[in-house]
Amino acid sequence: MAKLVFGMNQSLDGYVDHDHQEFAPDPVLFRHFIEQVRGLTGSVYGRRMYEIMRYWDEDLPEWGAEERDFAVAWRSQPKWVVSRSLKSVGPNATLVEGDIETAIRGLKAQHVGEIDVAGPELARSLTDLGLIDEYRLYLHPVVLGRGKPFFAGPRPRLRLVASDRIGEDVIRLTYVPA
Repeated sequence: MAKLVFGMNQSLDGYVDHDHQEFAPDPVLFRHFIEQVRGLTGSVYGRRMYEIMRYWDEDLPEWGAEERDFAVAWRSQPKWVVSRSLKSVGPNATLVEGDIETAIRGLKAQHVGEIDVAGPELARSLTDLGLIDEYRLYLHPVVLGRGKPFFAGPRPRLRLVASDRIGEDVIRLTYVPA
């Protein structure tokens, strides 16, 4: 059975904002994300996060080797996109419509390994259904004072299972439901 993991970059005051330049990863953290994506069974995206990540669908001339490595890893993994408004999705992606609980439980049962959950609103829905197995908070030393919160709603008690420093300034905290 696959494990659903929700992990995102987060400010010290609890916000996620991928348009914010302070979340740009240093080379060590970017390499970590490349290796993480390579090891995934796949990813479940909410519409907004999927549209942001579509950036990696086509190579850009200004990319270096690291960006190309990430793009190759991202393109190769299966993606499931939960959306009520999208009518189609890009390569190696499947649109998930209708009963999200049944669809995600089916993915967990059909696969092994880690399935990444991308987007705080989607993570909230999946947490409310008891489907998230692990939370990974990549804390950056910035205070945004605005944005979307990592946790889009109240959560049951969590238990810390790991903490790691990645790169110069980022701490990854890993929690599971208590």
